[in-house]
Amino acid sequence: MKRREYITRDEDEVRKELTELQIHVTRENGTEMPHRNEYDQNFKDGIYVDLYTGEPLFSSLDKYDAGCGWPSFTKPIEKRVVKEKADFTYGMHRIEVRSKGSDAHLGHVFTDGPKQKGGLRYCINSAAMHFIPKEKLVEEGYEEYLDLFEEAEK
Repeated sequence: MKRREYITRDEDEVRKELTELQIHVTRENGTEMPHRNEYDQNFKDGIYVDLYTGEPLFSSLDKYDAGCGWPSFTKPIEKRVVKEKADFTYGMHRIEVRSKGSDAHLGHVFTDGPKQKGGLRYCINSAAMHFIPKEKLVEEGYEEYLDLFEEAEK
């Protein structure tokens, strides 16, 4: 797969395009309400990208309904696009997931995911991502990700 460079856009410019919730989640490590978010029950084919850089983070091919109220994935589109760090807030130990390119807070990863798919559950805030449907991948400049869906159809 061809690689392009994703660069974090000017923070002030991006903030003009984002909602207060998106800024709260990505820059203040917030969490949106469960079951009341844009992508929890979105099972259309496509990819989820970073709000700040546009870099692909997750694919609908790895999404499943974990019943937790947030979009859940078994893995990132590529491991190199996310970073994980210990999170001890609220008196618990969790593993936070952040976008490597923009350092945006995405959510957390847990070890209660589908065993047959590696056992991980990336529990991600809808407000931390933008969804690009499969039929708009070419138009939006992500044509190299069409291969993922063609391979899955085989």
